[in-house]
Amino acid sequence: MTATRESMKSTLTIKGLAAHDGRDVTLNGWVYNKRSSGKVRFLILRDGTGYLQCVAFVKDVQPEVFDLMEKVSLESSVTVTGTVRLDQRAPGGAELSLKELKLHHMAEEYPIGKKEHGTGFLMEQRHLWLRSSRQVAILRTRSEIEQAFRDYFYENGFTLVDSPILTPAACEGTTTLFETDYFGEKAYLSQSGQLYLEPACMALGKVYCFGPTFRSEKSKTRRHLTEFWMLEPEVAFAGLDDAMDLVEDFLVYVVGRVLDRCIEELKTVERDTAKLELVKKPFPRLTYKHAVEQLKGLGSDIQYGADFGGDDETVLTEEYDRPIMVHRYPAAVKAFYMEPDPEDPSLALCVDVLAPEGYGEIVGGSERIHDHDLLLKRILEHGLPQKSFQWYLDIRKYGTVRHSGFGLGLERTVAWICGLPHVRETIPYPRMIYQLYP
Repeated sequence: MTATRESMKSTLTIKGLAAHDGRDVTLNGWVYNKRSSGKVRFLILRDGTGYLQCVAFVKDVQPEVFDLMEKVSLESSVTVTGTVRLDQRAPGGAELSLKELKLHHMAEEYPIGKKEHGTGFLMEQRHLWLRSSRQVAILRTRSEIEQAFRDYFYENGFTLVDSPILTPAACEGTTTLFETDYFGEKAYLSQSGQLYLEPACMALGKVYCFGPTFRSEKSKTRRHLTEFWMLEPEVAFAGLDDAMDLVEDFLVYVVGRVLDRCIEELKTVERDTAKLELVKKPFPRLTYKHAVEQLKGLGSDIQYGADFGGDDETVLTEEYDRPIMVHRYPAAVKAFYMEPDPEDPSLALCVDVLAPEGYGEIVGGSERIHDHDLLLKRILEHGLPQKSFQWYLDIRKYGTVRHSGFGLGLERTVAWICGLPHVRETIPYPRMIYQLYP
C-alpha cells in the first residue's frame, strides 16, 4: 500500500507513547527490524525518539497489511496505525497492536547489515551509519551536552558572543593553521575564539562562545579531529583560581545533567554510569611539578619541562576516579598569552583538566596577560606579527584588568561521558587527516 501525497504530519512520537495506553494512534517512522513467527509478524519502528514493536496477527489485519509486513525492507519509510498496549518488556514500556501499515518508500537493500563491518566501511557510509541505535544514542547525548553548555552559562549570567571563523592571526600556534585566500590576503580558519572573547569580556563582564574550530594537525590518535567544536568562557576581574572553580562547577553540572536525562542513551552505548556518578567536587588539583613527580613514580620517563603526551595523561588519570586539574606548567610549553606566575615567572598561570579513564585533556585554561608591554614582548618572542595583533594589544591600553577563561573540546567530552574508544563517533561527520567524505 503506497501512501499518496497526504500530510505526513503526526502529532505523536514513540517517546512517551506509554501515556496513551489503550488508545489508537498513528505514527511515522522507518522500519528498523522485522521478524515473523507463523501467524504473527513483528515490525520494529524507529522515529528518532525511540523504538516501537508493532505486532500483527493474521486474523486481525487485512491480508495486504500482513503481506506488506513480510515484504517491507529495512529502512523503508512507513506510517503505522494501531492500539497502544503497555508492556514493560518492550522498549519504552509499550508496543503497538498494528491495524494499518502505509508505505511511503520501499528502501533498497540496506548496505549496513547485522554482520560486523570495518571502521573504514562504516565511515564511508557515515550518512547511513547515523541511523544505528548506537549512533543515535551518541548524537542525542551530544545534543543534551550542548544544551547543558548553553543552559549553564545562561543561568550564570554569561552573554553568548559569536567569534569569527576567518581570522588574520594564530591563537595556538602557526604550524596548525588552515590557510585560505581572503580577497588577496592570507586568512586562517579559527583555532579558537578566545582572542575575540577577551575584548568582549571587557564590554560584558562574563562571556562565552561555542562553535567550530580547526587544527591542521597530522595526528591519527583516537583523540584528534581537524574540525571540532569548542566551548570557551572568558571572565573579567578573574584569576586562575576563579577559572579553575568555574570549570569544576561546570563539569559537575554537565555530567549530572546527562545522568539525569540520557540514562537510556548511556545504556545503549553500554556506559558504566557508576564511574560518572563519582564526578563530584572537589577535583584533585596538582601542580605540574607534582604531576611530573607522580608520573615518574608510576614508571614514566617524562622529564621536567616537557608537555604531557597522551600516554602520560592516561597513566596519571588512572590514579583518580574523577577529572584532575594540573596547573602551573612551564611557560615555555604553553601559549604566548598566558600570565606568568608571580612567584615563579618561568611558570604560567594555566590549568589543564584531564578526564579519568584515559580520556586525557578536555579543558585548557589560563589567566591571560593583562599588561600591554609584557604581552607585546611575548608576541615578538613567538615570532608573531605585531600588526595582526594590534587590536588584541589595544584592550591592554584601556582599562585593562585581570581576566581568565578556558576552552573545552566538545568531542573529547562526549567521548569521555559516553565511554567511546574514538572521537570519530562523537560528531555527525568527522574530519580527520584521512577522512573528508562524506
